[in-house]
Amino acid sequence: MNCIVTGAAGFIGSHLCERLLQKGYRVTGVDSFTDFYAKKFKEQNLTCLLAEDKFSLISKDINALDLSDILKDKDCVFHYAAQAGVRSSWGREFSIYLDNNILATQKLLEAAKNTSSLKKIIYASSSSVYGLCPDLPMTEDSPLFPYSPYGVSKLAAENLCSLYFQNYGVPTVSLRFFTVFGPRQRPDMAFHKFFKAILEDKPIPVFGNGSQTRDFTYVEDVIKASLSALENGKPGEIYNLGGGNRKRLIDIIPLLETVSQKKVQIQWEPQQKGDVIHTFAAIQKAEKDLNFNPNPDIEMGLTKEWSWIKKIYSA
Repeated sequence: MNCIVTGAAGFIGSHLCERLLQKGYRVTGVDSFTDFYAKKFKEQNLTCLLAEDKFSLISKDINALDLSDILKDKDCVFHYAAQAGVRSSWGREFSIYLDNNILATQKLLEAAKNTSSLKKIIYASSSSVYGLCPDLPMTEDSPLFPYSPYGVSKLAAENLCSLYFQNYGVPTVSLRFFTVFGPRQRPDMAFHKFFKAILEDKPIPVFGNGSQTRDFTYVEDVIKASLSALENGKPGEIYNLGGGNRKRLIDIIPLLETVSQKKVQIQWEPQQKGDVIHTFAAIQKAEKDLNFNPNPDIEMGLTKEWSWIKKIYSA
């Protein structure tokens, strides 16, 4: 199996590349190393990958590549590259989201429609497409009300995947990730910020009153589901990937204290524009088609992320 992974140096992408290599696949990673966060994190993510004979890296923007040539003779694409961040997607920065999330996806799909070897394109979507959806839990058929420009960009790219399947038969599968956490989590994400602050004996920033809920999903479960989507995902379909760990943010604090063995200080901040109040995934469809069975032990995942945080910030 000959695979492409876009966003290969990122949080989820690097974990996925490692697992594909373990299965004996040949992997071509693509990553543009945007300046959204410090490059050193992505370089650390790549350390093990670059030592593998079956891994090669293309350090370029998807929009600047001859994708028809790169896709030639490839069996599958995991399109996990994206400009992330809800709060930073407002204002002048939105042009970056247009380029990296929408235009890059369209360019990839346009090249894919003429690539006969492709058996599957797995697109990493987001729970942000639901936004202010009134349904809890959210099903794949729930109404979509993105609440941030980031959510709009992810939904637009997801819709492009559906359109290219419907019109050209491009075998796309979209996976809606719900608040993924674990080792290598991006530094802009909550648990990474929390653990870094705890490590430095600083207060953690909590936006709003802490009553907002998230369906936390451990990264290993996302990787297993991604591989299953390659083998079992039905072309044209969309699947929720939630961890079954829906908790109020304020209720996470005692877990952070247990894992770190430190008292957590809180710095209360105003509610941020674009932050939704609740996310909660209905995962019956993924359970049926992808044999998705997430680990509900959030403390286990937090312990592994805490160990990773201590390691990278002690270097």
